[in-house]
Amino acid sequence: MRFDILTIFPEFFGALPDQGILGHGVVSRALRTGLASAHIHDLRTFTHDRHRTVDDRPFGGGEGMVLKPQPIHEALEFLALTPKPTRDTARETVILLSAQGKRFTQSTARRLATLDRVVLLCGRYEGVDERVSQLFCDEELSIGDYVLSGGELAAAILLDATVRLLPGVLGHADSSRYESFGEGDPSAPNAGAPGPDSRTRAATEPNAAQLPPRSTNSSNGILDYPHYTRPADFLGLSIPDVLGNGDHLAIRRWRRQAALAKTLANRPDLLLTADLSDDDREYLASLGYCPPPDLP
Repeated sequence: MRFDILTIFPEFFGALPDQGILGHGVVSRALRTGLASAHIHDLRTFTHDRHRTVDDRPFGGGEGMVLKPQPIHEALEFLALTPKPTRDTARETVILLSAQGKRFTQSTARRLATLDRVVLLCGRYEGVDERVSQLFCDEELSIGDYVLSGGELAAAILLDATVRLLPGVLGHADSSRYESFGEGDPSAPNAGAPGPDSRTRAATEPNAAQLPPRSTNSSNGILDYPHYTRPADFLGLSIPDVLGNGDHLAIRRWRRQAALAKTLANRPDLLLTADLSDDDREYLASLGYCPPPDLP
């Protein structure tokens, strides 16, 4: 998978592949092993005046400066992209990163991870000439409801979230499935009762019944459950007793409820669209959660 990043601050990403924000962790591993590539392009290279000007004052007046369309157009031509009207967006896409875009989500990252090429245009200043989006970009994305100084951080976040979903990047194929916002296993039971996931494991793992549950999130879109590691007691705080008793059915149930409690505390909006069982709803009600009356 290839990423092309258009920016006026190429040094943000590092002069060499092992430097800068892309030179660490799983992204660095993906770039080193060839599972993905990242190419940084300085927009000032595509200007023609002595000052290498990439911005100008907005028509109609107002504060700030606006990125000009011409350097961006020439940069995209240099990349030999298919023109927008005939572009196969199932293979390649051009994305403008701006505060006015649709919110970037995990499902967006999963969709992008199926493409061959993603071009990221980093906005700056007051914004980018609107004709750039109209003429060249397939979509406009924002990483959150706030304003950054530029799109470079957003580009790095989008790249990281997407690259880690590519096959072979993470240490275990299921790591990105069983986490917050992960796809999970659509057949996995909600509250820990044995189900298709257990039967599937039993066919390939003789001791599956004695193994810890791989996930309690299924594909419900709630947050991940809390995680603990050694020591069992740290500064007077002990791990929940259930995690040390070896009862994996009880562990699965505890993790599901803990995930629901964390989602209620940190992201209650996710519960509005989550796939909840009757047991889930009963537990949430015990925590004081009252869904809107128009929800089932």
